[in-house]
Amino acid sequence: MSTPEHSTKALGEADRLMTVCNACRYCEGLCAVFPAMELRRSFTSGDLRYLANLCHDCGACYDDCQFAPPHEFDVNVPRALARLRAESYRDYAWPRSLAGLFDRNGLAISLIAALSLAVFIAGFVAVHDPAVLFGAHSGPGAFYRLMPHGAMVALFGAAFLYALAAIAMGVRNFWRDGRDVASAGVSGSELRSAARDAAALRNLDGGGEGCGAGAISVPDERKLHHHLTFYGFLLCFASTCVATLYHYLLGRIAPYAWHDLPVLLGTAGGIGLLIGPAGLLAAKWRRDRTTQDLDRFGMDVAFLVMLFLTSLTGLALLVLRETGAMGVLLALHLGVVFALFVTMPYGKFVHGIYRAAALARAARERHHHAAR
Repeated sequence: MSTPEHSTKALGEADRLMTVCNACRYCEGLCAVFPAMELRRSFTSGDLRYLANLCHDCGACYDDCQFAPPHEFDVNVPRALARLRAESYRDYAWPRSLAGLFDRNGLAISLIAALSLAVFIAGFVAVHDPAVLFGAHSGPGAFYRLMPHGAMVALFGAAFLYALAAIAMGVRNFWRDGRDVASAGVSGSELRSAARDAAALRNLDGGGEGCGAGAISVPDERKLHHHLTFYGFLLCFASTCVATLYHYLLGRIAPYAWHDLPVLLGTAGGIGLLIGPAGLLAAKWRRDRTTQDLDRFGMDVAFLVMLFLTSLTGLALLVLRETGAMGVLLALHLGVVFALFVTMPYGKFVHGIYRAAALARAARERHHHAAR
């Protein structure tokens, strides 16, 4: 049951565990969660959501805890914070009415959205001119024989801008939920500290022993796959940005040659988005289920699957773009990218955004506490 001070069972359980951990403090050197916890004698709902998003889910505190199950205290911090973290995605989401759709059906909804758009594009083209869908096209503008450039920009630009707006509103809600942080900004040095911690995944090392994550045989395997996923995504985003500059500033129309910068960046990022998500999915399946939020397992998996499919369809399109398979592959790739965009604000993608915001808040708290 939740405590009277909190509105949900997840918040009440997190409060109970943080109170136990604050009395013990054995895990204070493992990550940023426990030093932030020690700055508090009681926990508001905003405090607990902040700590949940500050957690990197390495599992080290569960392995080290003397009160973990089967002890009567039943201290399972990774599972409690995972449940609260997922709950916070729904609480901070904008618009709130869409958030519940992805709680338990994230993978199914993402795949249905991707396939629906792909079938619509392919079907529309096939009805009007099957030769365009199944023909071999090459040279500048080959992609736009399937879908005009203006229509592609309008559809995906709108989806991307919507995702950005929804994520920005979610971050605002997260920040306003904090204790005294909404009225104060973060300094440049605090932002740099948070950026370094986020970029290096410093808090995923389990206090220096590496992220064990249950049955993972290589301690830093999960960190490596996180890096491949994160930097692969950034490289693919950079590829899109460079291609946009090519199109509008230089008048160079896609598809581009293998040696052009958009292709080089996209290929490197695509490889990262194949290996990284596949490694994270494998680690998730091998991991001890007692530390996971199994009720929202599908939502966690959906984001990784969509990243993997985005890369897979993109690389397949690159290899087969001058064959008769180009039309179908382009429709599939566009469908997956569209689904990724519209589901971003409501699924696992936002964990990186909220975690970066939590790291900025932690840096601010450390600076404020040291200045006392």
